[in-house]
Amino acid sequence: MAIGSKELAISELDTFENERLIEELKKAKAELFNLRFQSATGQLEHHGRVTQVKRDIARIYTVLNERKLGIRVTPESAAPAKKAKKPADDAAETKEA
Repeated sequence: MAIGSKELAISELDTFENERLIEELKKAKAELFNLRFQSATGQLEHHGRVTQVKRDIARIYTVLNERKLGIRVTPESAAPAKKAKKPADDAAETKEA
């Protein structure tokens, strides 16, 4: 079983749009800041949560970078597929040119 938030598993991150991923990244970074602050003041109760949040941040960055490189498909481009041209359309285009 992977360590990290169950809400931010790779299968869940694949369904998010880029804007939502960036929003989740901001939330995770804010939580990490708060956890580090609690750790510095001695108020942190669950030290493993720091590791979980760091891994969540790494997962989000990985998905964003893979989408940028074209390795992973974004949800927007997966849903609307282009309509295939008919052979008759190709013949009409060549006659016009």
